Amino acid sequence: MVPHLVTALTGPLLDLEEKILAATPAIERWFRLEWQEHTPPFYCSVDLRNAGYKLAPVDTNLFPGGFNNLATEMLPLSVQAAMAAIDKYCPDARNLLLIPEVKARSPHYWQNVARLMQIFRQTGLHVRLGSLSPEVTQPTPLALPDGNMLVVEPLVRSPNGRRLGLKDFDPCTILLNNDLSAGIPDILQNIHEQSLLPPLHAGWALRRKSNHFDAYDEVAKKFGKLIGVDPWMLNPFHAKCGQVNFQTGEGEDCLIANIDTLLAKIKKKYKEYGMKEQKPFVIVKPDAGTYGTGILTIKDSAEIKQLTPQQRERLSIVKDGKAVTDIIIQEGVPTFESIKDAVAEPVVYMIDRYVVGGFYRVHGEKGVDQNLNAPGSEYVPLAFAQQHAVPDLKAKPGTAAPNRFYVYGVVARLALLAASLEMERTDPNPEVY
Repeated sequence: MVPHLVTALTGPLLDLEEKILAATPAIERWFRLEWQEHTPPFYCSVDLRNAGYKLAPVDTNLFPGGFNNLATEMLPLSVQAAMAAIDKYCPDARNLLLIPEVKARSPHYWQNVARLMQIFRQTGLHVRLGSLSPEVTQPTPLALPDGNMLVVEPLVRSPNGRRLGLKDFDPCTILLNNDLSAGIPDILQNIHEQSLLPPLHAGWALRRKSNHFDAYDEVAKKFGKLIGVDPWMLNPFHAKCGQVNFQTGEGEDCLIANIDTLLAKIKKKYKEYGMKEQKPFVIVKPDAGTYGTGILTIKDSAEIKQLTPQQRERLSIVKDGKAVTDIIIQEGVPTFESIKDAVAEPVVYMIDRYVVGGFYRVHGEKGVDQNLNAPGSEYVPLAFAQQHAVPDLKAKPGTAAPNRFYVYGVVARLALLAASLEMERTDPNPEVY
């Protein structure tokens, strides 16, 4: 069950791991108190980077699409967490409507949908799939690689227009597994009497990564004070630029200025901790969007002026053909981990406030300072089946896999908490909180 990792249990991260393990009771109490004040997202995945000298989230996805990559041993925990999540919104729920991506052609994505349906069916719900595609006008079968079959159906509004469902299927809860990169369709607007999860403002039509990392800055500071560590050990610096047009060069001065500022801040931290060999870099990517598109690794701001026409084109458009104007510049966190000579990064999955598994994203053709969420990536399940919530406090740091994976779960939950703050602050209807 435990992947063979060259660096999973060795290296400088041991000091941070030791402090987190020593503070486990205080940490778990702190999380409990935070969840009394804030509502976690319905589900979430967090991309982490273990650089050896720091462990930080670099992306937080509120529409996770890789449940099929979790170990089957984690299924019971996923079901329990799903029960807790559903109970918050509709305790007497019988029906769940799951709305997947419209243009997803990857069989892996549909296996993710099948796994989600399996999880929620085991909570006792009737689960059916509704499509946002105008091309789906009748129940349409989809064959999966494992021989199973899914059926997607056209969405319908109730006669009074207040509810959304399928023909002869009225759900209490509607679960989106569509990140709304293409915008918010009319059929999802003004839904009453039903829980739409995640909320519409969690989708990339409205959401911005910079808002998330602004909230994470606050969470990391509080957590750093709690356990007595520099928040930077858990947090990548970031900045943002708006009104950027890579085709015309508009907004490049903002990018260059912020890149220089971030590189200087990173360099200062490296000097503070005596890291003479480490070379700072930043990641430039869209402030909205997912699927690893339009991402650059930059080590010198001069590289912005030197972008090729092909690079500029790739940076200008993301998923569903949406033009990029808002950019986030993020401290580059190299990955310290590898599996069979291929670089790896942990991805942690949560339902409600519970860690339900994860995997290593592995890419044999990428470097330690590059984005791994790209074609050619592979997935190795994480060892959360050893019960991440019960670390071996008697073991020395770096000697027990459950301890390292517990630490991953703690940092992922910090990002989950930041996402809950982000959702509260960007909600167009704040009175619901």
